[in-house]
Amino acid sequence: MWRRVSEYLKDYPERLLVAKVLVENGLNIKNGRIYCNEIEIPTLKVARVAKVDRRTVVETLKMIRKNDELRLIFTHIRSAGISLREIARPLNLGVVEITPEDPKIVGILANVASIIAAEGISIRQALTDDPELSPEPKLTLIANREIPGTLIPKFLKIKGVAKVSVY
Repeated sequence: MWRRVSEYLKDYPERLLVAKVLVENGLNIKNGRIYCNEIEIPTLKVARVAKVDRRTVVETLKMIRKNDELRLIFTHIRSAGISLREIARPLNLGVVEITPEDPKIVGILANVASIIAAEGISIRQALTDDPELSPEPKLTLIANREIPGTLIPKFLKIKGVAKVSVY
């Protein structure tokens, strides 16, 4: 998806920044306006985050509306919802963060989840970074309790796992 967006906007670097803010935040476009699900977001707020002026945001929305493929993407994109990643510690939840050698390797999520389940730990949330948007994508699993450090060697034996952090 990001390849298509960036290809269309490649000659307009500032508009590409706006599109990136929209995608990273799951913001969609309806009738030339920006929304986070059903909450309207002012173009000025998006402009500030993208570090561009408001007119650039407006022009980006116009370009997106003119392209059938981009219009389809941006009218249907939605926020993924609440992430427990930043509040896991205060809630006494366990977190394991996996950095893959290559995010296209199949089975990393399934294998990590199996190891956690074998310990009798329930996974509350699984989050993955989009490899097209993140320079170092990660898999983050948030569990109902602390993840023992003794599982780190097991995680590292999984094909394609480069790095593991447990906190």
